[in-house]
Amino acid sequence: MDNSKCTIIVDAMGGDFSPLNELIGAVEALKEDREINILLTGDKKIILKTLKENNLQFDEENIIHCTQVIGMSDSPMVALKSKRDSSIVVGAGYVKDGKADAFVSAGNTGAVSAVATLEIGRIPGVARPTIMAGFPNEKGTFTFVADVGAFVDSKPIHLRGFALLGSIFIEEIYGIEKPKIGLLNVGAERSKGYKLTTETADLLSQTELNFYGNVEGKDIFKGTVDMVVCDGFIGNILLKFAESIIPFLR
Repeated sequence: MDNSKCTIIVDAMGGDFSPLNELIGAVEALKEDREINILLTGDKKIILKTLKENNLQFDEENIIHCTQVIGMSDSPMVALKSKRDSSIVVGAGYVKDGKADAFVSAGNTGAVSAVATLEIGRIPGVARPTIMAGFPNEKGTFTFVADVGAFVDSKPIHLRGFALLGSIFIEEIYGIEKPKIGLLNVGAERSKGYKLTTETADLLSQTELNFYGNVEGKDIFKGTVDMVVCDGFIGNILLKFAESIIPFLR
């Protein structure tokens, strides 16, 4: 393995269609970007069998064998304690120990969020990680929404952290300088909303972020702002509703 390249750990056992989708993604990523290394965590026997059955080529030396899997229905905290040799915990450990630069998983959301917080650790000033999703908009770009389900009981300080993380991601990955941040609310007026939104608006107004103010649900598809911040309870409902629209219209 070339240590000069960026090393990404992929949880091969996470997701509804693992490990096939994860393996296809890893193989395609290596074809597109030769400046990265990819390591897979998971049951080596199952991974090798899936690779062979689907005629996929992947370096066996880059497969990290794990004896356990955290299922979608597992309690995150219980799993973290009882399944230390799972693909999620082991993968996160490589990042924590400086052996890898990033960890990617489509597995148990709660477990991934917990392992990111407790195992890898938090960035100073950011209390929680978040999950962000890109919604297509009328401008032909994306409106990013966070949080869409990492946590359902967020406080204003957490939403401020989501806005900070999202702003950095959009600027670095998509090249949008000082992305415009909106706070999801029931109205655009500053007086609208409840305690969580009014206190979050006050916090965001005090940062150096490009805070636009309150936005409504319709602004997501309009592309009024680059990013919309909300708590994970609302964000996850919004995401699942949006996912159901196209199948409903068919």
